[in-house]
Parts: sequence; structure tokens; C-alpha cells
Amino acid sequence: MAMVRWTPRSDLWDPFASLSDIQDEMNRLFDTSLRRSGSRALDGAFFAPCDIFEEKDKLVIRMDLPGLRKDDVHVTLQQGLLTIKGERKADAPKDANYYAQERVSGTFTRTIQLPVSVEAGKIDASFRDGVLQVTLPKSEDAKPKQIEVKVG
Repeated sequence: MAMVRWTPRSDLWDPFASLSDIQDEMNRLFDTSLRRSGSRALDGAFFAPCDIFEEKDKLVIRMDLPGLRKDDVHVTLQQGLLTIKGERKADAPKDANYYAQERVSGTFTRTIQLPVSVEAGKIDASFRDGVLQVTLPKSEDAKPKQIEVKVG
């Protein structure tokens, strides 16, 4: 059985409403297939995958940045948005005759809206073996608190 993405609509009888959905799906299809194939159409479009997870007292972000150095990465926090910018420089001559060129170079920017408030002064960022790890301690108001239930 084929699965179809459900989208709630209030304009069920509009014959042109689904055209924008079709365009969005086509854009998504081409974007993911081009990214996987390493097409030259994406020159300068460097994608950095990341994991974001929460532990008891902190939020952790790990981002794969193979081939980058610490100096190539910049992390900023402003108004609950964590922005990670970087650049992977091309390391091969441009006039070479390539048989395959799948390693993308260029700049990237990822902006992540933090789901909880954090203590900006205690943020730690480390870079090891091509993996950036940003540890963001939760602020006191974001940490879960045990509330005692009184009887009577």
C-alpha cells in the first residue's frame, strides 16, 4: 500500500491548491536526489548533518564536518538561535581533468532554534576528528523540577 503525506486543508474545493503542493514535492525530490548523487549543480552547497539531543541538564548538538579545521567553524548564539557557519575549501586544482568530483566545497550555515533556554556563558564547543560538539547547559528555569504534592 502506498503511503500519502497528509496535509490538513481548509480549501478542499480549490482546483489550484494542490499545484503548490506538487511543486513543493518536486523541489524536495530533486533536492534530495541531487544531494545524494553529488551533482555539480550543487557546487558551493555544503550540507552539514547534525544530531540534536537533550540530556537531564544540557542540550547537545553534534555536527559532522569532515575535512574542516577548528578555524573554519564559527558558532554564535543570539536570541535563542544557535548559528553554525563554516567553509570547506577546495583542495584540488580547478583546471584538472576530473573523472569524478563528489566532495563538495563551499560555505554552509545552519541555524537551530533551541527548544529550551540555555546559559549562554557556559556553552562549550569542541572539535575532534571532524565532529563539532556544542554543549549548551540548560538554564535553571528550563530544568525539570520535582514538585511535592501535599495531602489535606
